[in-house]
Amino acid sequence: MELLLFRLESQLLHVRTGNWQWLKFTAADVESVLENLRFDTLARNIESSAVAVEWRLPASSTLPMIISAASSGLWEDLLRQHHEALVELVKRVEVTAAANIEALTVGQQRTGEPLPKGAITGDGVAVAVPPHDPSTEDDVMFLAGSANIERALAATRDCSLPLLEEFLGLG
Repeated sequence: MELLLFRLESQLLHVRTGNWQWLKFTAADVESVLENLRFDTLARNIESSAVAVEWRLPASSTLPMIISAASSGLWEDLLRQHHEALVELVKRVEVTAAANIEALTVGQQRTGEPLPKGAITGDGVAVAVPPHDPSTEDDVMFLAGSANIERALAATRDCSLPLLEEFLGLG
């Protein structure tokens, strides 16, 4: 989760500073982390199911349910701290992904009326948007840039983690 947050923050920094050429790499980084998170989710489900069954809970128990069945002391404290940290990370990922989507969407709008460098987004943050000027920019490069924005948008929109949110009792 921390790596996903880092990758999203890195992508947002590149978008906000107008480094659009790096989107193909930032999108690939986000996609890679999401792929690993899906595997980690499967592993977590298996491990937490085993603990839940051992503690006489349904195998599909959420982390708050598991915490409630933990004996007072070390396990309860450890699991509660883990839950709080994961909830905080999920919230930070959601906020950062939303900021990325907004900034990338502004970048997508460059095909219409060019936005000036330093255009302000809805969250009040400046985004350096490269204007599209067909007389100075090769159409192939423009299309590649647009494809990079689309890929980054798709990867960022894929950052919702419904299985993790369900496990944390948020869904």
